[in-house]
Amino acid sequence: QFWQWSVSDLVSNATRGRLAEFIIASALGIASDVRDEWDAFDLLTARRLRIEVKSCAYLQCWKQTRPSIITFSIRKTRAWDAATGIMQEQSSRQSDLYIFALLAHQESKKTLNPLDLDQWQFFPVPTPVLDGRTRSQHSITLKSLLTLCPIPLRFGDLAVAVEKYEAELLPDRANPAYPSG
Repeated sequence: QFWQWSVSDLVSNATRGRLAEFIIASALGIASDVRDEWDAFDLLTARRLRIEVKSCAYLQCWKQTRPSIITFSIRKTRAWDAATGIMQEQSSRQSDLYIFALLAHQESKKTLNPLDLDQWQFFPVPTPVLDGRTRSQHSITLKSLLTLCPIPLRFGDLAVAVEKYEAELLPDRANPAYPSG
């Protein structure tokens, strides 16, 4: 009963964010482990690419007079190391790649279904690109995101796109046998 009581509303911001992480992890074939919400980043591929997932939606679980304006948080954070229990001194982006997940359905709340993968759009952006932006370092609007990634990806396109980013961002770690750490 706990699962039904606590996470049945897949449209709510917190649950939708975890669902977006699961959807992307499933697309990448890395959804077999239990999610660790204290990790400094959301997902880790076999080749050690660190991925941060950010989620937004036009339609929310509360009463709305119009669809939400799409703005994703890209705020730098201080990482916590679970092994040492120590918080990083400096704020930074902990990932190699951000994947912005937009629940893009706008028709009506009655037809909104976060489990329908066709209602999602995904925008991968390398972290160095975000770091190099001259605009806000705290958030990014959909309009700005579209200048960095003009064609949103579908669920079925994510694995190939992430493999491409692994080769670009981690040339030294392209071999899965590369030591972690």
